[in-house]
Amino acid sequence: MARYHRMQGRPTLWLPGTDHAGIATQLVVEKMLASEGIKRGDMSREDFTARVWEWKEKYGSTITNQIKRLGASCDWSREHFTLDEQLSRAVTEAFVRLHEKGLIYQGSYMVNWSPNLQTAVSDLEVEYSEEPGFLYYIKYRVAGGSRSDFLTIATTRPETLFGDVAIAVNPTDARYSKYIGMNAIVPLTLGRHVPIIAHKYVDKDFGTGVLKISPGHDHNDYLLARKLGLPILNVMNKDGTLNEVAGLYRGLDRFEARKKVWADLKETKLAVKKEPHTSRVPRSQRGGEIIEPLVSKQWFITMEPLAEKALDAVKKGELTIIPERFEKIYDHWLSNIKDWCISRQLWWGHRIPVWYIMGRDCEEDFIVAKNSDEALEKARYQYGKDVEIYQDPDVLDTWFSSALWPFSTLGWPDESAADFSQYYPATVLETGHDILFFWVARMVMMGIEFTGRVPFKYVYLHGLIRDAQGRKMSKSLGNVIDPIDTIKEFGTDALRFSIALGTPGQDLNLSTERLAANKAFTNKLWNAGKFILQNLPGQDDSSSWDGIYSYKFDIQDTLLTLPLPESWVISKLHLLIDDVTTSYDKFFFGDCGRGIYDFFWGDFADWYIEASKSRLYSGGKSVAFVSQAALLYVFENILKILHPFMPFVTEELWQALPHRTDALIITSWPKTGLPRDVSSIKKFENLQALTRSIRNARAEYSVEPAKRISASVVASPDVVHYISREKEVLSLLSRLELQNVSFTDSPPGDANQSVHIVASEGLEAYLPLADMVDISAELQRLSKRLSKLQTEYDGLMARLNSPNFKERAPEKIVREVQEKISETEERINLTRNQLSFLQSRELVK
Repeated sequence: MARYHRMQGRPTLWLPGTDHAGIATQLVVEKMLASEGIKRGDMSREDFTARVWEWKEKYGSTITNQIKRLGASCDWSREHFTLDEQLSRAVTEAFVRLHEKGLIYQGSYMVNWSPNLQTAVSDLEVEYSEEPGFLYYIKYRVAGGSRSDFLTIATTRPETLFGDVAIAVNPTDARYSKYIGMNAIVPLTLGRHVPIIAHKYVDKDFGTGVLKISPGHDHNDYLLARKLGLPILNVMNKDGTLNEVAGLYRGLDRFEARKKVWADLKETKLAVKKEPHTSRVPRSQRGGEIIEPLVSKQWFITMEPLAEKALDAVKKGELTIIPERFEKIYDHWLSNIKDWCISRQLWWGHRIPVWYIMGRDCEEDFIVAKNSDEALEKARYQYGKDVEIYQDPDVLDTWFSSALWPFSTLGWPDESAADFSQYYPATVLETGHDILFFWVARMVMMGIEFTGRVPFKYVYLHGLIRDAQGRKMSKSLGNVIDPIDTIKEFGTDALRFSIALGTPGQDLNLSTERLAANKAFTNKLWNAGKFILQNLPGQDDSSSWDGIYSYKFDIQDTLLTLPLPESWVISKLHLLIDDVTTSYDKFFFGDCGRGIYDFFWGDFADWYIEASKSRLYSGGKSVAFVSQAALLYVFENILKILHPFMPFVTEELWQALPHRTDALIITSWPKTGLPRDVSSIKKFENLQALTRSIRNARAEYSVEPAKRISASVVASPDVVHYISREKEVLSLLSRLELQNVSFTDSPPGDANQSVHIVASEGLEAYLPLADMVDISAELQRLSKRLSKLQTEYDGLMARLNSPNFKERAPEKIVREVQEKISETEERINLTRNQLSFLQSRELVK
């Protein structure tokens, strides 16, 4: 995109950079330190962050180097990192403004807690998977009842029973109605009572229809408890061990506690049974561990008012998402958005710009400021004296700073900055569909909030790169494709082209076969350039260059006077330029690439280059000018429209062309609406059809490739007129004997002794092939082929006509068999005709 728009003459900035990847980076560095026998807890915050910066300086360039190797046309002088001083100022400014507006608040709410990472993670960073486990059935005795009065609950997490605050049943469930309003005794808690309540939330058909309410460790229970005014008990420490609420089980890891609790329940006769059960298990995207729902004090952003504006931007057409189907997903997510937990219990990242007063127990007394000096000044004003302050130890979610990227990198909050004035808002964001919510939606919300404008007009979403079998790449599968290794084997251009041919929003299966095919395409392009350069005049041959440059192919009158091959290829090129430009503008990059590929290989290389040889090699110097001019003109334009896909090989070839001074990257994009001669396209297609038919006949009758044959072309006078003018081209492409090629409007006298072919409607040819083949050997070969085809045909018919085949076989299979029968029948008829023709020739002999 950047190369295309730059060639269109538009001011183009692709600003590169990376985020600090808070959780992932800290995790990597902690593992590195652990290998040295060092724990983060044994270090000061300053020492740890210093080690992270060392790691970043050593390995942080890996991604940018890969991007450079891939040919990304970025302005590397403007590269940014989210922890740069400029961006950090923007992050603080954004936090302060949101807080002043009442959109940032602190509160104790249930979050997704990562015990291993010791931090909260967002809903979007939690992945759910269906995993096997157990459903535990436990007796809860009814307080004040007889020994037979108990309720059996089913739970997947018996270790959380210490946090039970109620037992719930459905009010319509007659089995338990008599217990509503009574109390139950929580097992293993020395007789702690909890109320038995009725609520429609309880599913009568799940387990026993009795639900334990543990609001400190289940999202749904938490919401229900807040609605009903029930207390919230937390039995879990932040490292995943049980706390003092669990009594004797204090200090046990949550999974060890589960085993211990179940064993003790069995010993006290309160365990009923344990049965296999599959449930949705939440796991951290980063560490892969099971996430613990935990009530924790965190910082949040109120998202609903921000989301409303982001939704309106799409509805009003200010923002377009490509492909369009993702707009519905975007709409659904923003319409159901929850407040964003932005605090993370990490050391690597942007410190939350909040300060507390030293010695005060009330953490509600805090000061939001842009720096510690400002915080001290605010505290002095608020309390009327000098006080000691300390900063909140948490950092912001990495996505907070990333959400500001479109404008923080351009100088915001200084909206008078030159870059901000010129480049904001951007035109297009290109990114993966998997971070539509993580990043894209948040950038839109923050852009509108802080600048009043959407940060970009278009969002182009690409799919994920998968392996050849369509599997997601992972280290465990061993199918990760390293771009640098791929570049070494196949080249950057082949890799870029392979990826760019994908469909917007759809995952791409990247195989070595695809890469190899596009490497072959690169080689074909190189060889075509080599051929053209070898057949151009020398740099000092000014008279020849005057002859070549006398052809102005962008003028209609010139086009109409050209020989058929030149008029055809240039008309096709001009049509291609229009199609490719339209596709680029509509983000149909796959259509662009396939169109260029088909034209270059199918039209230019396979047909025009071959056709041009008749004039280059046998037409004389002046006759060659038109082919030289056309070769150069078409090839230059191919390099231009292919350059955004394959920058390296196209730039190298462009620089090798004569009389070229500017680099291809800054040359102008070809004009659209250039002249084309539609009639020449139809005429050359007839010439192609005739050539293919002759080639097929040669192959069918096993004529040696080196042998030239005679031909009588039969067509209407108008077709004969233009086909006969390309006699040399037809002879060259079809391996015909030039002197023995005739053009008439009626069959020749020896037609019955020739192979008759029909190239297209009204265009036929007669080929006297009998003397060109070993008739006896060919008869033997064709007889064997006919016998084999007949056997295949009989087998297919027997299958089709077998009892119950059509009734039992799927419709698709029946249709495939019928199509195979038709194809085989055609091949049988063709082989019989060939046999008949050769047998008649043998009788004549």
